[in-house]
Amino acid sequence: MSTKPELNIDPSRMPAHVAIIMDGNGRWAQARGFDRSAGHVEGVSTVRRITEEASALGIKYLTLYTFSTENWQRPQAEVDALMTLIVTAIERETPDLIKNNVRLTTIGDLDRMPPFAADRMRRCIADTAHCTGLTLVLALSYSSRWEIIRAARAIAAEAIDGRIQPDDITEDVFASYLCTAGMPDPDLLIRTGGDMRISNYLLYQIAYTELIVTPTYWPDYSREEFRDDIAEFQHRQRRFGKTGEQVADNEETK
Repeated sequence: MSTKPELNIDPSRMPAHVAIIMDGNGRWAQARGFDRSAGHVEGVSTVRRITEEASALGIKYLTLYTFSTENWQRPQAEVDALMTLIVTAIERETPDLIKNNVRLTTIGDLDRMPPFAADRMRRCIADTAHCTGLTLVLALSYSSRWEIIRAARAIAAEAIDGRIQPDDITEDVFASYLCTAGMPDPDLLIRTGGDMRISNYLLYQIAYTELIVTPTYWPDYSREEFRDDIAEFQHRQRRFGKTGEQVADNEETK
Protein backbone atom coordinates (compact mmCIF):
# COMPACT_ATOMS: atom_id res chain seq x y z
CA MET A 1 0.00 0.00 0.00
CA SER A 2 1.10 3.56 -0.66
CA THR A 3 2.21 5.67 2.32
CA LYS A 4 2.03 8.90 0.30
CA PRO A 5 -0.61 11.52 1.15
CA GLU A 6 -3.61 11.27 -1.16
CA LEU A 7 -3.40 13.76 -4.00
CA ASN A 8 -6.04 14.82 -6.48
CA ILE A 9 -5.59 13.97 -10.16
CA ASP A 10 -6.15 16.68 -12.76
CA PRO A 11 -7.77 15.04 -15.83
CA SER A 12 -6.40 17.85 -18.04
CA ARG A 13 -2.76 17.03 -17.14
CA MET A 14 -2.79 13.29 -17.64
CA PRO A 15 0.45 11.77 -18.98
CA ALA A 16 -0.06 10.44 -22.49
CA HIS A 17 2.48 7.64 -22.02
CA VAL A 18 3.46 5.85 -18.80
CA ALA A 19 6.26 3.28 -18.80
CA ILE A 20 6.78 0.87 -15.92
CA ILE A 21 9.67 -1.35 -14.83
CA MET A 22 7.78 -4.12 -13.04
CA ASP A 23 10.39 -5.18 -10.50
CA GLY A 24 10.23 -7.21 -7.32
CA ASN A 25 8.27 -10.33 -8.28
CA GLY A 26 11.03 -12.70 -7.19
CA ARG A 27 11.79 -10.83 -3.96
CA TRP A 28 8.07 -10.69 -3.14
CA ALA A 29 7.89 -14.48 -3.44
CA GLN A 30 11.12 -15.19 -1.57
CA ALA A 31 10.05 -12.96 1.33
CA ARG A 32 7.02 -15.24 1.70
CA GLY A 33 8.95 -18.49 1.36
CA PHE A 34 7.59 -19.18 -2.14
CA ASP A 35 9.35 -20.11 -5.35
CA ARG A 36 10.19 -17.11 -7.56
CA SER A 37 7.59 -18.24 -10.09
CA ALA A 38 4.84 -17.51 -7.57
CA GLY A 39 5.82 -13.86 -7.69
CA HIS A 40 5.52 -13.78 -11.46
CA VAL A 41 2.06 -15.34 -11.23
CA GLU A 42 0.97 -12.76 -8.66
CA GLY A 43 2.46 -10.01 -10.82
CA VAL A 44 -0.01 -10.86 -13.59
CA SER A 45 -2.85 -9.69 -11.34
CA THR A 46 -1.07 -6.38 -10.92
CA VAL A 47 -0.75 -6.01 -14.70
CA ARG A 48 -4.51 -6.45 -14.96
CA ARG A 49 -5.42 -3.86 -12.33
CA ILE A 50 -2.89 -1.24 -13.48
CA THR A 51 -3.98 -1.68 -17.10
CA GLU A 52 -7.60 -1.22 -16.03
CA GLU A 53 -6.70 1.87 -14.01
CA ALA A 54 -4.63 3.41 -16.81
CA SER A 55 -7.50 2.85 -19.22
CA ALA A 56 -10.01 4.41 -16.80
CA LEU A 57 -7.77 7.46 -16.33
CA GLY A 58 -7.56 8.05 -20.07
CA ILE A 59 -3.84 7.33 -20.46
CA LYS A 60 -3.07 6.60 -24.11
CA TYR A 61 0.01 4.33 -23.83
CA LEU A 62 1.13 2.01 -21.03
CA THR A 63 4.46 0.28 -21.68
CA LEU A 64 5.46 -2.57 -19.36
CA TYR A 65 8.99 -4.00 -19.17
CA THR A 66 7.92 -7.65 -19.36
CA PHE A 67 11.04 -9.58 -20.38
CA SER A 68 14.44 -8.13 -21.22
CA THR A 69 17.09 -9.55 -23.52
CA GLU A 70 19.21 -9.98 -20.37
CA ASN A 71 16.48 -12.17 -18.88
CA TRP A 72 17.40 -14.89 -21.38
CA GLN A 73 20.40 -15.51 -19.06
CA ARG A 74 18.15 -16.66 -16.21
CA PRO A 75 17.81 -20.38 -15.36
CA GLN A 76 16.10 -22.18 -18.25
CA ALA A 77 13.29 -23.46 -16.04
CA GLU A 78 12.41 -19.89 -15.02
CA VAL A 79 12.59 -18.66 -18.62
CA ASP A 80 10.31 -21.46 -19.82
CA ALA A 81 7.84 -20.78 -17.02
CA LEU A 82 7.84 -17.06 -17.80
CA MET A 83 7.23 -17.58 -21.51
CA THR A 84 4.29 -19.87 -20.80
CA LEU A 85 2.90 -17.56 -18.12
CA ILE A 86 3.12 -14.45 -20.31
CA VAL A 87 1.32 -15.86 -23.33
CA THR A 88 -1.25 -17.77 -21.27
CA ALA A 89 -2.09 -14.66 -19.26
CA ILE A 90 -2.40 -12.50 -22.37
CA GLU A 91 -4.64 -15.05 -24.08
CA ARG A 92 -6.83 -15.18 -20.98
CA GLU A 93 -7.03 -11.38 -20.77
CA THR A 94 -7.60 -10.73 -24.49
CA PRO A 95 -11.43 -10.82 -24.29
CA ASP A 96 -11.36 -8.23 -21.50
CA LEU A 97 -8.85 -6.12 -23.43
CA ILE A 98 -11.27 -6.07 -26.35
CA LYS A 99 -14.21 -5.34 -24.02
CA ASN A 100 -12.31 -2.35 -22.58
CA ASN A 101 -11.14 -1.15 -26.03
CA VAL A 102 -7.47 -1.80 -25.19
CA ARG A 103 -5.09 -2.47 -28.08
CA LEU A 104 -2.16 -4.80 -27.43
CA THR A 105 1.23 -4.45 -29.09
CA THR A 106 4.84 -5.36 -28.32
CA ILE A 107 8.32 -3.94 -28.68
CA GLY A 108 11.35 -6.20 -28.81
CA ASP A 109 12.75 -9.18 -30.68
CA LEU A 110 9.79 -11.58 -30.90
CA ASP A 111 11.81 -13.75 -33.29
CA ARG A 112 14.01 -14.73 -30.36
CA MET A 113 11.03 -16.05 -28.41
CA PRO A 114 10.00 -19.72 -28.66
CA PRO A 115 7.77 -20.10 -31.75
CA PHE A 116 4.78 -21.23 -29.68
CA ALA A 117 4.97 -18.07 -27.56
CA ALA A 118 5.61 -15.65 -30.44
CA ASP A 119 2.79 -17.11 -32.55
CA ARG A 120 0.25 -16.95 -29.73
CA MET A 121 1.31 -13.38 -28.89
CA ARG A 122 0.87 -12.28 -32.52
CA ARG A 123 -2.65 -13.74 -32.55
CA CYS A 124 -3.59 -11.69 -29.47
CA ILE A 125 -2.13 -8.57 -31.08
CA ALA A 126 -4.21 -9.19 -34.21
CA ASP A 127 -7.37 -9.79 -32.16
CA THR A 128 -7.09 -6.36 -30.48
CA ALA A 129 -5.86 -4.40 -33.51
CA HIS A 130 -9.23 -2.69 -33.98
CA CYS A 131 -9.32 -1.22 -30.45
CA THR A 132 -8.91 2.56 -30.14
CA GLY A 133 -8.49 3.21 -26.40
CA LEU A 134 -5.39 2.55 -24.31
CA THR A 135 -2.48 0.93 -26.14
CA LEU A 136 -0.85 -1.67 -23.88
CA VAL A 137 2.76 -2.14 -24.98
CA LEU A 138 4.63 -5.20 -23.71
CA ALA A 139 8.42 -4.89 -23.92
CA LEU A 140 9.25 -8.53 -24.69
CA SER A 141 12.76 -9.77 -25.41
CA TYR A 142 13.63 -6.07 -25.35
CA SER A 143 16.61 -3.97 -24.37
CA SER A 144 17.38 -0.41 -25.32
CA ARG A 145 20.92 -1.08 -26.51
CA TRP A 146 19.60 -3.86 -28.78
CA GLU A 147 16.98 -1.45 -30.12
CA ILE A 148 19.48 1.36 -30.79
CA ILE A 149 21.97 -0.97 -32.52
CA ARG A 150 19.11 -2.38 -34.62
CA ALA A 151 18.14 1.15 -35.66
CA ALA A 152 21.74 2.09 -36.47
CA ARG A 153 22.15 -1.01 -38.65
CA ALA A 154 18.94 -0.22 -40.54
CA ILE A 155 20.04 3.36 -41.18
CA ALA A 156 23.50 2.19 -42.25
CA ALA A 157 21.98 -0.27 -44.73
CA GLU A 158 19.84 2.48 -46.24
CA ALA A 159 22.88 4.78 -46.44
CA ILE A 160 24.84 2.12 -48.34
CA ASP A 161 21.93 1.83 -50.79
CA GLY A 162 21.88 5.61 -51.18
CA ARG A 163 18.38 5.97 -49.74
CA ILE A 164 19.47 8.26 -46.90
CA GLN A 165 22.24 10.81 -46.47
CA PRO A 166 24.04 11.57 -43.18
CA ASP A 167 22.61 15.08 -43.05
CA ASP A 168 19.10 13.60 -43.32
CA ILE A 169 19.42 11.88 -39.94
CA THR A 170 17.62 14.08 -37.40
CA GLU A 171 16.29 13.11 -33.98
CA ASP A 172 12.87 12.49 -35.51
CA VAL A 173 14.31 10.39 -38.32
CA PHE A 174 16.34 8.27 -35.89
CA ALA A 175 13.28 7.81 -33.65
CA SER A 176 11.35 6.48 -36.64
CA TYR A 177 13.70 3.46 -36.74
CA LEU A 178 13.07 2.55 -33.10
CA CYS A 179 10.54 -0.02 -31.90
CA THR A 180 8.44 2.83 -30.47
CA ALA A 181 8.05 4.65 -33.81
CA GLY A 182 4.69 6.41 -33.86
CA MET A 183 4.39 6.52 -30.06
CA PRO A 184 5.00 9.58 -27.91
CA ASP A 185 8.00 9.40 -25.58
CA PRO A 186 7.05 8.39 -22.03
CA ASP A 187 6.02 11.28 -19.81
CA LEU A 188 6.46 9.19 -16.68
CA LEU A 189 8.60 6.15 -15.84
CA ILE A 190 7.70 4.23 -12.69
CA ARG A 191 9.99 1.57 -11.22
CA THR A 192 8.70 -0.71 -8.49
CA GLY A 193 10.92 -2.69 -6.14
CA GLY A 194 13.14 0.19 -5.02
CA ASP A 195 16.21 -0.27 -7.25
CA MET A 196 17.60 3.04 -8.52
CA ARG A 197 18.51 2.17 -12.09
CA ILE A 198 17.02 2.17 -15.60
CA SER A 199 18.04 -1.40 -16.54
CA ASN A 200 18.54 -0.83 -20.26
CA TYR A 201 14.96 0.35 -20.77
CA LEU A 202 13.87 2.97 -23.31
CA LEU A 203 17.16 4.85 -22.95
CA TYR A 204 16.63 7.04 -26.02
CA GLN A 205 12.97 7.71 -25.30
CA ILE A 206 13.26 8.80 -21.64
CA ALA A 207 15.60 11.75 -22.16
CA TYR A 208 13.08 14.08 -20.47
CA THR A 209 10.82 11.57 -18.77
CA GLU A 210 9.87 12.10 -15.12
CA LEU A 211 11.06 9.25 -12.87
CA ILE A 212 9.38 7.76 -9.82
CA VAL A 213 10.87 4.83 -7.87
CA THR A 214 8.75 3.10 -5.24
CA PRO A 215 9.99 0.44 -2.80
CA THR A 216 6.74 -1.47 -3.30
CA TYR A 217 7.24 -4.82 -4.99
CA TRP A 218 5.24 -5.18 -8.21
CA PRO A 219 2.76 -7.78 -6.85
CA ASP A 220 1.78 -5.31 -4.09
CA TYR A 221 1.56 -2.23 -6.35
CA SER A 222 -2.01 -1.00 -6.05
CA ARG A 223 -4.41 1.15 -8.05
CA GLU A 224 -4.16 3.73 -5.26
CA GLU A 225 -0.36 3.93 -5.46
CA PHE A 226 -0.54 4.21 -9.24
CA ARG A 227 -2.97 7.11 -8.89
CA ASP A 228 -0.69 8.71 -6.30
CA ASP A 229 2.25 8.44 -8.71
CA ILE A 230 0.19 10.05 -11.48
CA ALA A 231 -0.74 12.87 -9.10
CA GLU A 232 2.91 13.34 -8.08
CA PHE A 233 3.85 13.57 -11.76
CA GLN A 234 1.26 16.30 -12.23
CA HIS A 235 2.79 18.35 -9.43
CA ARG A 236 6.21 18.44 -11.08
CA GLN A 237 7.40 21.23 -13.35
CA ARG A 238 8.71 19.83 -16.64
CA ARG A 239 11.30 22.30 -17.90
CA PHE A 240 12.90 20.54 -20.91
CA GLY A 241 16.08 22.58 -20.50
CA LYS A 242 14.33 25.91 -19.85
CA THR A 243 14.26 27.79 -16.56
CA GLY A 244 11.37 27.47 -14.18
CA GLU A 245 10.48 31.10 -14.84
CA GLN A 246 10.26 30.51 -18.58
CA VAL A 247 7.95 27.54 -18.09
CA ALA A 248 5.76 29.49 -15.66
CA ASP A 249 5.54 32.45 -18.06
CA ASN A 250 4.58 30.12 -20.91
CA GLU A 251 1.85 28.47 -18.82
CA GLU A 252 0.44 31.87 -17.87
CA THR A 253 0.12 32.91 -21.52
CA LYS A 254 -1.85 29.79 -22.50
